[in-house]
Amino acid sequence: MSGTSEGPTPAADLDRSAVTDSDHTIYHRVFAAAPLSMAVVDPEGLVVSANAALGELLGADPGTLTGRAAADLVDLASDTRTWHAYREVLRGRQAKLRCTRRIKHPEGHSVWVQVTVTPLADGGPGVLVSATDISARRELQSRLRHLQMHDPVTRLPNRTLFFERLTAVLEAESYEHSGTGRIGLCYLDIDGFKAVNDTLGHRVGDRLLAAVAERLTRVADEAGNARAGTPLVARLGGDEFALLVEDSTGTEQVADLAESALKALEEPFDLAGQRLSLTASIGVVERHAAGTTATGLMQAADTTLYWAKADGKGRWTLFDPERNAHRMTRQALSSTLRPAIERGEFALEYQPLVGMEDGRLSGVEALVRWHHPQFGTLTPNRFIALAEEDGSIVQLGRWALATACRQARRWQLDHPDEPPIFVSVNVAVRQVWDSDLVADVAQTLAETGLAPHLLQLELTESAVMGSAGRPLQALQALSDMGVRIAIDDFGTGYSNLAYLSRLPVKVLKLDGSFVRGFQYEESAKGASQVPPNPADEVIVEAMIQLAHRLGLTVTAECVETSAQATRLRRIGCDTGQGWLYSRPVPPDRISELLGTKDYAVGKP
Repeated sequence: MSGTSEGPTPAADLDRSAVTDSDHTIYHRVFAAAPLSMAVVDPEGLVVSANAALGELLGADPGTLTGRAAADLVDLASDTRTWHAYREVLRGRQAKLRCTRRIKHPEGHSVWVQVTVTPLADGGPGVLVSATDISARRELQSRLRHLQMHDPVTRLPNRTLFFERLTAVLEAESYEHSGTGRIGLCYLDIDGFKAVNDTLGHRVGDRLLAAVAERLTRVADEAGNARAGTPLVARLGGDEFALLVEDSTGTEQVADLAESALKALEEPFDLAGQRLSLTASIGVVERHAAGTTATGLMQAADTTLYWAKADGKGRWTLFDPERNAHRMTRQALSSTLRPAIERGEFALEYQPLVGMEDGRLSGVEALVRWHHPQFGTLTPNRFIALAEEDGSIVQLGRWALATACRQARRWQLDHPDEPPIFVSVNVAVRQVWDSDLVADVAQTLAETGLAPHLLQLELTESAVMGSAGRPLQALQALSDMGVRIAIDDFGTGYSNLAYLSRLPVKVLKLDGSFVRGFQYEESAKGASQVPPNPADEVIVEAMIQLAHRLGLTVTAECVETSAQATRLRRIGCDTGQGWLYSRPVPPDRISELLGTKDYAVGKP
């Protein structure tokens, strides 16, 4: 006989069932009493059970949460990434989700919670959602960030926060679909602030900075009332402030803001019994946000602030791309000057010095040219000042001296039957101070074989007239050697003419400004002439007569017309130089002139 009988339940099974029921009761009690806010959520995302802690966190009876979408309770559906991750955990495709959310409490305040979503421990369908109140931690973090991002003296945003904001503004998504797509910046620096700290102390200086911050904030608020959006005011460090204009409407708006800031700072400051007046300088930059970087914008602002200082302070200056390009070119030239000398990028051209009576070539002035690989051929006005600033003028001056003397000696040897011509070389003041000019000249003359009287050194009027001590001794030693000393651009400085008699000077070169207006201009028919300015004639004639009485010869620069040459010759000028005779030319052109029997140059 076959068959089955259920019979009594085995003891082991009874025990297991009892334990399971007991565990379930214990787990339920723990779940209900746990301080951690929790909810069991089914695979569809609906709350199966919520504990008291979650009800308290959300300001609701736990029983009312059953059946509601868990994602709505703790804001899991507000952004796509979080919502997708949550759905993946519900489907068992992702092990865990943790995120921070900000939820609204029924009483009106916000609560920051850290939400964790994990599968149930027994592997059953659904997930466990837990939430931890981190509002206190967020508040502490917020306070620490505020301290980190704000200046303690002025309470303004500091450099770190300013650049964080600026970087965000320049991100494409912040301006591509809304706003004007432009940005403006006022970069402000207090003029002479260091003197306040030095004379009144840092405490007064800090009070002044705080007062400046208040006025700038007021200016920004007023600008915000007039237009949409209040400019951000920040202290970048020291006495530097910035006003950042998002969605600028154009240059005029930012310029008006700068003007308002300057006016606000014009009123005296009363600080603990001290009445202080100050000015500020502002660099203004306004441009499209597209293609602009935070670094590039700040570099432009810093450059423009420098211009405002250089232009006289107490003003705002607008960024000028052309002026900036010139500055960048100047920096590029400065950084490559010394290597260019070593690479042989410099050359000399020579402009004839012509006797006014016979029109014959008596000498040449050596003029340096820089054959720059990027900027082409550059004349001295583009690089001599840079060379004087960085000291490379000494090295460049030695090269020019040696090259000119060697060339003058070559002309002399190539044309032995002709009277030798002298070469005139410009000398910067720094060459006298930073090198042994006398020794350099003596060595160069010895090495090239050029006679001392065939070398003329030109120094500017301001350099020669102020000579004393070492410079004067050097000039005297050179003169004693037989080298001629000439004063270049004479008449532009504040010359003590009597002092000339005590200097070892042999030649005065009249500045071209005297000669340019010193000419007869023929009428259309050529029958009559309009006389030159009488004052110019009187001044030039007086200078020539005085120079001759002192035993000096006179060279007129910038002679461009035969009318100028005629008048200069009549009043006794000895030598002429200018385009009437010749432009600066390579040495082989001078050789051609010397090779002719009659080497008069542009004789009027």
